[in-house]
Amino acid sequence: MFDTPEQRKERRAALKAAAKDRILVLDGAMGTMLQRRKLNEADYRGERFKGANSDLKGNHDLLNITRPDVIGEVHREYLDAGADLIETNTFSGTTISQADYHLEAAVDDINREGARIARLAADEYTAKDPSKPRFVAGAIGPTNRTASLSPDVNRPDFRNVTFDELKDAYRQQARGLVEGGADLLLIETIFDTLNAKAAAFGVYELFDELGEEWPIMISGTITDLSGRTLSGQTTEAFWNSLRHTKPFSVGLNCAFGADLMRAYVAELSRVADVPVSAYPNAGLPNQFGEYDEEPHTTAGHLREWALSGLLNIVGGCCGTTPDHIRAIADSVQGVKPRRIPTIPPQLRLSGLEPFAVPAA
Repeated sequence: MFDTPEQRKERRAALKAAAKDRILVLDGAMGTMLQRRKLNEADYRGERFKGANSDLKGNHDLLNITRPDVIGEVHREYLDAGADLIETNTFSGTTISQADYHLEAAVDDINREGARIARLAADEYTAKDPSKPRFVAGAIGPTNRTASLSPDVNRPDFRNVTFDELKDAYRQQARGLVEGGADLLLIETIFDTLNAKAAAFGVYELFDELGEEWPIMISGTITDLSGRTLSGQTTEAFWNSLRHTKPFSVGLNCAFGADLMRAYVAELSRVADVPVSAYPNAGLPNQFGEYDEEPHTTAGHLREWALSGLLNIVGGCCGTTPDHIRAIADSVQGVKPRRIPTIPPQLRLSGLEPFAVPAA
């Protein structure tokens, strides 16, 4: 482990205290910042992967090994902008995702180094201002496969991944992240709830093995204006499916800009008895796949959400930059965090829709 049990315990206590005191600010897009640097194939290969048989440019997670200086620079830009939480550069850090590059063997190092780089940056800024501790969220992306849906429209029963394969891949990723110094694990951009269940299962298997638990953040994504995930669940049904994991927070990210995401975040805020997070895109992409929404626009939306009592954690996803995060941090400064509601005990189930069994 990068740190000691005592250090981890102290940081978890500080995280809980900070979340009660203020709205926490998450960082913005890593990919957007890396694209600005116009790195080439040699940057991605470095010395270790110089002989790789496939193109590696675009495999951003690999830069944890080959260009850790660049990843550290991005983390520090977001910390300068006011982020309390920085995400590790590990969105595709599973054997399932890295199989596209034939780099399954590098997964342990990708995650361990990704967490280590972020840990060093967070500790550096905490040391500068101990009154504002900074934390590392180990990013666990959804993979490029789905456990609930067939990739072949002619074979609806077919799956190209099993629950156990996902669970084992997520567990391996989580191990590298906690060994590298992550304070919490962020299971994010969830489009298939069954994938998220596999991730939580794998994470808790790891916790049992290590005899220690790390906080978990859960963040889903609504894929269209029907208000559902790709696997078909409404926001409340999504929460009912995962509330048993007892996460530190639940929220939504990606897919939409803030203007289109509000209703779904409000629904989560109503039903979840844990902190709620939101980190939308900088609007919707233009015809070139780029994001044009200005920082003040994104921040204006999120300030209204905060003033309406919807948020405990806020940040940015695709297209957001340190300028967006600085504007968001300024916009929520001094705004009280959402009050966690007391939800009456009741049997709550979910398919595609939520269902609460009426009290006798």
